[in-house]
Amino acid sequence: MKKLQFRAYLLLAFTIFLTYASYSQGHDQLMLEDIYKNRVYTQDRFGPVRWMKDSEGYSTLEYNSETGAPDIVRYDAATGQRKVLISSQQLIPAGEDHPLRIADYTWSEDNNKLLIFTNTRRVWRYHTRGDYWVLHLDSGKLQQLGKDVKRTTMKFAKFSPDASRVAYVSEKNIYVEELDNGHITQLTFDGGDNIINGTFDWVYEEELDCRDGFRWSPDGEHIAYWQTDTDGTGVFYMINNVDSVYSVPIPLPYPKAGTTNSAVKVGVISSSGGDTRWFQVPGDPRNNYIARMDFIPGSDELMIQQLNRKQNTNKVWIGDVNSMNLTNILTDRDEAFLDIHDNIMWLDKERYFTWTSERDGWRHLYKVSRDGSEMDLITKGDFDVVNISRIDPEGGYVYYIASPGKPVDRYLYRSRLDGRGKAERVTPKGMPGQHSYQVSADASWAIHTFQNVTTPPRIALVKLPGHAQSRLLVSNEEAKSRYDKLNLNPKEFFRVDIGEVELDAWMIKPRDFDPSKKYPVIIYIYGEPAGATVQNNWGGGDLWHQYMAQQGYLVLSIDPRGTRSPRGRDWRKIIYRKIGIVAPEDHAAAVREVINTYPFVDGSRIGIHGWSGGGQMTLNCMFRYPELYKTGIAVAFVSDQKNYDTIYQERYMSTPQDNPEGYREGSPITHAHNLQGNLLIMHGTADDNVHYASFEMLTNELIKHNKLFDQMIYPMRSHGIRERENTSYHLRQTMEKFWLENLEPGAKTEIED
Repeated sequence: MKKLQFRAYLLLAFTIFLTYASYSQGHDQLMLEDIYKNRVYTQDRFGPVRWMKDSEGYSTLEYNSETGAPDIVRYDAATGQRKVLISSQQLIPAGEDHPLRIADYTWSEDNNKLLIFTNTRRVWRYHTRGDYWVLHLDSGKLQQLGKDVKRTTMKFAKFSPDASRVAYVSEKNIYVEELDNGHITQLTFDGGDNIINGTFDWVYEEELDCRDGFRWSPDGEHIAYWQTDTDGTGVFYMINNVDSVYSVPIPLPYPKAGTTNSAVKVGVISSSGGDTRWFQVPGDPRNNYIARMDFIPGSDELMIQQLNRKQNTNKVWIGDVNSMNLTNILTDRDEAFLDIHDNIMWLDKERYFTWTSERDGWRHLYKVSRDGSEMDLITKGDFDVVNISRIDPEGGYVYYIASPGKPVDRYLYRSRLDGRGKAERVTPKGMPGQHSYQVSADASWAIHTFQNVTTPPRIALVKLPGHAQSRLLVSNEEAKSRYDKLNLNPKEFFRVDIGEVELDAWMIKPRDFDPSKKYPVIIYIYGEPAGATVQNNWGGGDLWHQYMAQQGYLVLSIDPRGTRSPRGRDWRKIIYRKIGIVAPEDHAAAVREVINTYPFVDGSRIGIHGWSGGGQMTLNCMFRYPELYKTGIAVAFVSDQKNYDTIYQERYMSTPQDNPEGYREGSPITHAHNLQGNLLIMHGTADDNVHYASFEMLTNELIKHNKLFDQMIYPMRSHGIRERENTSYHLRQTMEKFWLENLEPGAKTEIED
């Protein structure tokens, strides 16, 4: 062991020497501290952008050097003419010296008022709590909202349709404030403890993207809202041991797979106050999810989406807020699981709506009649719609992102809303990579972002549908120049044939790569349905993996089946009831094929690492195929799938009661006794997503079987392990040290015994 460590240090010294020599010849040296501490490799950004309602211009934030805060400015799309709409000078409260810091802003329907979100606080993933102000453009009055509520407790404020009032949530209750006199009406009074009004518990926010939990009716007379009752849901306790001399428990209602969910229902209340009336949606509210709810434009009716607990049936209800009657107009089903989509737009005077489904084997957009009796395909072809960029009823087209035949890329297409004709590619040829678009309401203009593995985001204003560039908004030439000076080998994309299917992959080679020699491999993996790692995008230049390649490693990533890749329904849903089983099998087969195909891959030096689901995959690969994966780093992982939340885990696995064998075989902890190689496990103790308990349970199991391993614990860091001073730099240094000491870097002319 000492001999191997000494050799590793010699190779590291030699690598540093070669890197310095390369640097002296005109190449910059990629340093870990420059990536994670000095933030040298930043890039220019743009926005946030709001298209104006007339689609003739857009607003954005621009720094004002005199006030030290951003102004809101408008640019005319056709001419580029700039106009300051809101000077930051107008956003200085009475008696204050500095303008409000704009975290977000919303225009009223008539553009005469501006709602400003400021002084924000993070709630789980996002900054959704803070203070709100309204600027009256006609008078210049700057009005603070919620003077009778506790500061920084307000969430999801939004204008009434006529902009005379603003509704918001504070401390689990809903309020309405009149703007002309500041009068506040509290609508709900039972919020607190286990009752949540107008927002959601942890699992709805994390897994269904439900945060803003109330809606104004189109006439402003009613507010519909979700209410969550967490009573009966298991409580997980995080422990803060670092900020005081006594431990502080942090309770978190968190339903784990197979346990009791919160009860969620939808109510309607007059916006002037009164009693709530509740829709009686059929089914046990703890074994069904109200995944979406919104008013149908110009009506007193709500569209409510009810997802069953197995998440293979989505019932769409129309609810009348006057009679409180419910009508089931559509039921979408899948033999495996369904995803929730936010692509609904009402068409033809609200007689039809758009709907996303995989019922023909691909993710496509459909046109459905209001009563559900008609359902016609809009987008057609053997490809997935990745996301909708704009539905343009007046022009008669839907614009969307897709990538037929090449899942690592993304391009803009359009299809006729009447379903006639074929999909038309809008993105020009000759720009391989990933393209995204923020399209104006009339689909005449778009903010276009282009990137690939060697090109940082390039942002331009383009005219649609011809895609003629009007103005370059962000070139990122400086970021590109810094990257090019590093003289790195870019990612090379390829496919791995494992018999049943070909898997997408990429590889990064060391700077002085010699194909006649053999190199150790570090594999980066995610491998679960929530993401995909093999993407032709910038990703900050992926400097961590480029840095490790400079240390003498080949870096590789492979997407097994089941990952979020636009390769059709069967690709994504083959993992149903088999999370942690199919993907490791695919991955191991692919790694063996890579070893057999590329003579420069050293099959005796294979390492693997991943975060979250990728941490779980790392453990499963190492424990199930110990002869293949010799070294691994697992970060913020699930060791036993019964420890993760109901919505995510049961979507893909059903419940532990229904699928005990799948949970047992798919969980790394079951196979921990097979560990043979070098393993480092890392976790944050304040991880509200994948709990630190998962780390301790695996630790206990490894000790039980007398398996030696390394571990690093980050106190009061969450799932991203980036809070508090120096955390990211320390984490990457720890990973680098482990790789160098346990997976011998550098090329060899032959494999040693």
